[in-house]
Amino acid sequence: MTCIGFLSVAPVVEGSMASYVADAVAALEASGVEYETTPMGTIIEAEDSTALFEAASAAHEAVDADRVETFLKIDDKRTVTQRATEKVDAVEEALGHEARSDRGDRSS
Repeated sequence: MTCIGFLSVAPVVEGSMASYVADAVAALEASGVEYETTPMGTIIEAEDSTALFEAASAAHEAVDADRVETFLKIDDKRTVTQRATEKVDAVEEALGHEARSDRGDRSS
C-alpha cells in the first residue's frame, strides 16, 4: 500500500457527531481500505489514489446531514511501498521512544 490519507468527515450540526462519524467509518470499512480512527480523523491506507478517493467519497456520502464538511490529505508514494505504521516507527526511532505522552513514564 502506497497511498495514505487523513480523512475528517463531519456534519455541521449541534450536539454529538458520533453517529454520523460511525456512518462514515462504516462506509470506509465496506470499501475495503485499511483504516484507523483517531479523535481528530481517520487514517486510511489504500493501494492507490483511486481507491483512496473512492473510499473518502463513500464516507462523505454516508453522512446524512444537510451540510457536511470533509477534509482529505493524501501522501501518494508512487515509487515506494510504505505503511502508515512505518512512518510512525521512523519518527519513534529518531526520537528514541514512543511518540506519545502516555508512554507509562508519568505518574498519575
